[in-house]
Amino acid sequence: MEQALTVADWIGRIGAQFAGADLHFGHGTDNARDEAAWLVLHVVGAPLDGSFGDWGRVVEPAEAADIRRLADARCSSGSPLAYLLGLARFAGLEFEVTPDVLVPRSPIAELILDGFRPWCDFSPLRGRQPRVLDMCTGCGCIAIATAHYLPRVQVDAVDISRAALAVAARNVRRHGVADRVRLIRSDLFQSLPACRYDLILANPPYLPQGGLPGLPPEYGSEPSLGLASGADGLDAVLEILARAPDYLADDGILVCEVGESEGRLAAAVPALPFLWLEFAHGGSGVFLLERYELAAARPELDVLIGERKHVA
Repeated sequence: MEQALTVADWIGRIGAQFAGADLHFGHGTDNARDEAAWLVLHVVGAPLDGSFGDWGRVVEPAEAADIRRLADARCSSGSPLAYLLGLARFAGLEFEVTPDVLVPRSPIAELILDGFRPWCDFSPLRGRQPRVLDMCTGCGCIAIATAHYLPRVQVDAVDISRAALAVAARNVRRHGVADRVRLIRSDLFQSLPACRYDLILANPPYLPQGGLPGLPPEYGSEPSLGLASGADGLDAVLEILARAPDYLADDGILVCEVGESEGRLAAAVPALPFLWLEFAHGGSGVFLLERYELAAARPELDVLIGERKHVA
């Protein structure tokens, strides 16, 4: 009979298993031990907010079996742990995830928790209800977290994928924000009703299409629609840059994540004075632009997009 192990014991054991496997960590954790802690704490029903302290608690046999099963599946399948658990955390909140959506990992979470200060003023003194657009919403985590932490804000969340919007709808109900988060199916701005937003948030696909086969297997489990956008990864973001002024209030701003495409984007549109944001908890490739800056660059963007379509 196997000796009973504690929560701490199991985290050490699974951490060693993960460290010895050919795994990539980048879908909620960045190392083997943290991923093991996530798995074990999930199975034993412990909080994942850092408040758990009962590391000497003995793990029950049924829990131990679940831990082994999930750990073995993580190592053999190459699937992100979030998909195996069906859940992921973002901005301190828990969201349902399936392979129809990307696993939440955007540094935009830090901006949400800071209330988008100092760039946005969502205080009651402004009078009218602020409006936010979340472009390429996926599981809805950015839209829902924004509504959760900023209770005065109305959010429209857009995605082209029906399957992703179905997941987002369940997450909207999970967090009780159906009165302030509206889900819209649209290919970027194409089917979006006319509206002026104080803030547009975007986390579009930004990887070059040809780069997907070289990624770790974990990324192969995610929908390619949410990862890649054209030969250089810039198709979606250029369309967002060109159309955003039509949907921003006069003092509105665009915050967009482009990850490793940061350098290619800056070189492609030198007329735009990108403000690349820094994050206390890691992350990069997120820029901020004001409406007037986007409007001034619109002619150049239209020419660039036209040239790219002609080449394609």
